[in-house]
Amino acid sequence: MPSPHSPAPALVSRPAAAPRIAAVAGAASLILLALVAARWSPLMSLDRAVADALHRHAVAEPGAVAVSRVLTDWVWDPWTMRALIAVTVVALWWRNARLLALWVAATSLLASLLQQGLKAAVGRERPEWPDPVDSAQYAAYPSGHAMTAVVSCGLLVWLLGLHGGGPGLRWAALAVALVSAVGVAATRVYLGVHWLTDVVGGTLLGVAVVACCATGYARYAAPSQRSTSW
Repeated sequence: MPSPHSPAPALVSRPAAAPRIAAVAGAASLILLALVAARWSPLMSLDRAVADALHRHAVAEPGAVAVSRVLTDWVWDPWTMRALIAVTVVALWWRNARLLALWVAATSLLASLLQQGLKAAVGRERPEWPDPVDSAQYAAYPSGHAMTAVVSCGLLVWLLGLHGGGPGLRWAALAVALVSAVGVAATRVYLGVHWLTDVVGGTLLGVAVVACCATGYARYAAPSQRSTSW
C-alpha cells in the first residue's frame, strides 16, 4: 500500500475530501441542470456564442476536424472507456478483489443509467448547422462522451490510489485523466454536436459519481476488505 505521507490526488490521499467533492460537484450539476432546463437566457446566449465561434473555425480547418473526430470517435469514445472499465473489472475479479470489481462495475453502470435518464428527461436539442462537420444522435444534455470519460478515468485513478504504484504513477494517471476530460469536452463542442453547458454538465456529474463511489466504498465496503490483499 502507498505511504500515507505520499502526495496523491485528493480522493486517494484524503478520503474525507471525497464527500465534499461529491457535495460540491453534485450541487453545481443540479444548479446547471435547472438553468439548462429553464433555458436561462444568459446561459443560452453563452452556449450559442461559443458554438458559433468554434463552428466557424471548424468549417475552415478540416484537418483539425479530422483529428478531433479520431479522438472523440475512437480514443475517448464511450465504448472505449467502457471497455477499459470492463477489462479493469475482470482483472480485479481475477485478483480476488471481487467486491471492488462489483463496486466499479456498478458505478459505471449507474453512471450510464443516470446519463441516459437525464437525456430523456431534459430532451435538449443539439446544435444545428447548415454546414455540419459531424453528427450525433439522442438528446444533448448531459454529454455522454464527457460524463463517461470522467467516470471511467476517475475510477481508474481512484483504483490506482487504492492498490497502485508510487505517487509518480498516480500523478501521471491523474494528468492523463485531466487531459482526457478536457480533450473530450473540447472536441464535442468543436465538432458542433454539443453545447458548452452539455459538456460542463457531463463533467460535473462524472466527478460527483466518482466521488460518491469513493465515499461509499470507504464507508461501507473497505472496512470489510481490510484483510483482503492483492
